[in-house]
Amino acid sequence: MKTPHPRVAVLVPCYNEEIAIGDTVRGFQKALPRAKIYVYDNNSKDRTMEVAAQAGAIVRRETLQGKGNVVRRMFSDIDADVYVMIDGDATYDPDAAQGMVDLLVRDNLDMVVGRRISVHTTAYRAGHVLGNRMLTGFLAQLFGQRFTDILTGYRVFSRRFAKSFPALSAGFETETELTVHALTLNLPIAEVETKYFARPEGSVSKLSTYRDGFRILRVMLTLFKNERPVMFFSIAAALLAMLSIGLSIPIVITYWKTGLVPRFPTAILSATIMMLAFLSIVCGLVLDTVTRGRREMKRLAYLQIPSPLELLGADVGTDFAGAPASRAPADLKTEVA
Repeated sequence: MKTPHPRVAVLVPCYNEEIAIGDTVRGFQKALPRAKIYVYDNNSKDRTMEVAAQAGAIVRRETLQGKGNVVRRMFSDIDADVYVMIDGDATYDPDAAQGMVDLLVRDNLDMVVGRRISVHTTAYRAGHVLGNRMLTGFLAQLFGQRFTDILTGYRVFSRRFAKSFPALSAGFETETELTVHALTLNLPIAEVETKYFARPEGSVSKLSTYRDGFRILRVMLTLFKNERPVMFFSIAAALLAMLSIGLSIPIVITYWKTGLVPRFPTAILSATIMMLAFLSIVCGLVLDTVTRGRREMKRLAYLQIPSPLELLGADVGTDFAGAPASRAPADLKTEVA
């Protein structure tokens, strides 16, 4: 029995992408002819909206500045079975989209991430590569190694991921938030290699290497505190305890030799810092209980939404056309987690 095609929505957050948005829309129209393409303009000062509409996209506007705000609006507004999210700068390969959608539906996944493989030397700047590796490695230490490119803008989501994702970030750090959401709930995910092209001539990147890098790092630390409070506050407690012990050593030595405590302010400070260390541990234990409750609620909300194959009424092992499952493109390396 044939299963229906999934309703695929291509989501394109855009800011001043007049030069590239037309090629982006046309590329995904060709790659996913059944999909609806939505371009969300984020206060562009050029002709992004006009060019996108002329290319055949459904154009909408989000006035709150920042990619995270756009992602939150897109996931809220659009109703689909599968969501393909890409940037509007014509740097991602549309030909990989069908394989990523097939993989998500066939294996009943919630997110497929397109790991960027640079085609041109100018496409992926060395500073961005290094920063991505450092942030990816740091995130792996905090939440586990399941991705090798956490900052890619090329992702495919199931409906239950999009509709249960508590989008809180405002800017480019939303990619980190998407990744952490999948890791903390242990969602079924995959990562495939995708080609990454240089921007068209005249198109300018909106990413600030240092500013956005620090913002992403700050979000990761905040998520670490929120999702791993025992570990976070235990580290804080260990640092406070070491400081307290360091301050107390001269006082203990003096007391051992003379029986006197001549440095009362230092002794009081050391004792206070040690109390803060124990208080930090208690805070971590209390917040861990709160975090577990929040995670359970997110998991329950996630489970209320049908999986990709349930939406299509298909069995695991068949694709959405009812035929034997097709593979991802041959030149793409697939890693299912």
